Amino acid sequence: MAWISLIVAGLCETIDVIMINEFNKKRNWQSLSLLILGFGSSFLFLTFALSTLPMGTAYAIWTGIGATGGAVVGMIFYGESKDWKRITCIAIIISAVIGLKLISS
Repeated sequence: MAWISLIVAGLCETIDVIMINEFNKKRNWQSLSLLILGFGSSFLFLTFALSTLPMGTAYAIWTGIGATGGAVVGMIFYGESKDWKRITCIAIIISAVIGLKLISS
């Protein structure tokens, strides 16, 4: 259950990145509310995951999911570069996250 919670926390972190971008574009209460809700949800699920998983592993996976998700969302929805070097780096992050999962208990 902790791993599922960690994945949800990472996905919420991706939403946080999107909402930071949206709040910078439109400074309104809806964007701010979703930003706060996203961070709160992300930290709540991360806290639950940390009750079982090692801190270093959980934090690395949480940030890896958030960074990868933010980069992919940026490429798909915000017209950011889809250069092969960027995609290769994203693949390295995903590989590292999978590796951490495989070697962790």
